[in-house]
Amino acid sequence: MKKSYLEMTQSELQQELEAVKKEYNSLKEQGLNIDMSRGKPGADQLDISDGMLKALEGSDFKCENGLDVRNYGILDGIPEAKKLFADLLEVEPENIIVGGNSSLSMMFDYVSQCMYSGAGFEPWSKQGTVKFLCPVPGYDRHFAICEFFGIEMINIPMTNEGPDMDAIEEAIKDTAVKGMFCVPKYSNPQGITFSAETVKRIANLNVSEDFRIIWDNAYCVHDLTDTTDELLNIFSVLPERNKNMVIEVASTSKISYPGAGVACLASSVENIKAILKRLTIQSISYDKVNMLRHVKFFKNLDGIKAHMQLHAKILKPKFDAVIETLNSDLAGLGIAEWNEPNGGYFISLDVTGGSATRVGVLCKDAGVTLTNVGATFPYGKDPSDSNIRIAPTFPTPAVLSQAVKVLTTAVRLACLENLVK
Repeated sequence: MKKSYLEMTQSELQQELEAVKKEYNSLKEQGLNIDMSRGKPGADQLDISDGMLKALEGSDFKCENGLDVRNYGILDGIPEAKKLFADLLEVEPENIIVGGNSSLSMMFDYVSQCMYSGAGFEPWSKQGTVKFLCPVPGYDRHFAICEFFGIEMINIPMTNEGPDMDAIEEAIKDTAVKGMFCVPKYSNPQGITFSAETVKRIANLNVSEDFRIIWDNAYCVHDLTDTTDELLNIFSVLPERNKNMVIEVASTSKISYPGAGVACLASSVENIKAILKRLTIQSISYDKVNMLRHVKFFKNLDGIKAHMQLHAKILKPKFDAVIETLNSDLAGLGIAEWNEPNGGYFISLDVTGGSATRVGVLCKDAGVTLTNVGATFPYGKDPSDSNIRIAPTFPTPAVLSQAVKVLTTAVRLACLENLVK
């Protein structure tokens, strides 16, 4: 068993520091150039969707209601696509809008609507300061939306059950708090799925009618193993007073093609009507050809689940390569903790001593690009300088092993630099 750095004498720490420096310099000499900055599917994942490109061959291009999908019309999505996403998110088709290729765009547009024209209520911008709750560590794109609109962000710590509900229930006493972004299943970056109790407490929050939760269910079917996490359907436990509180989004970005998938939004009938009122001004219709192509390729929810098993076979060895290296190099040293998720796209690593920024610099100097340290917190500022988001999906397992070896060596070096007096 390795001796914890926290139990070493200064003499032992100094010797270890010199040894790790030699390891790091040796790795640096390899001239690596590995990008792990974002959670992109690898080419091997993209390949398994290529049959979709032929899904419309011989088709009459008509959806089930007879409309030619190559033409204008059906702003909220073709019926069969609404049904597919309704089954995916466990809602009714009337609660679904099928959009373009980006759920991020749908979130951005909805927040913009709430800010400047309202969505069945007075626009937030006319009410003074607007604040949002942000579970941390979290998704940098959520934070960027808030920052763009001048929404003040409040950090809410994550627990193994989801966001700290005591902190949320205290924070919403401030009437300027108008919403929350969250990733409820296989959260970005920790891979945590909200417990049923957490979902129920969120559903029953005592909030005003203009409070909105952006329920970004990006990884709803992105399991890595047969030991899957189950997420309670929040719409099934919403009380009548909060029926309009939740805006759920999802997409096929990491199911089919990130640049050419299909996104959807699910909410109450009242919210859907308010959003469609805005969409009639914003768009004539989304890409219905792509919607039909996806439906013909996947056919139904079972087809999506079978497709995701193919993804899991590709991704599981990559996640295993990261976890195995973290365990072999860092376990027992007392300087780092990490998660072993059952799904999603990331592994979250926390290092001690405010060393994360230094780790990022060391990795970059050795040819490994990580997500910017601090990106998992609002304004890019991690108060403890501890969190590092690992994105294992794009490189091959062999390349990943090289990259994570650089990472673990950088963690050891950065922490030793802090410990040696």
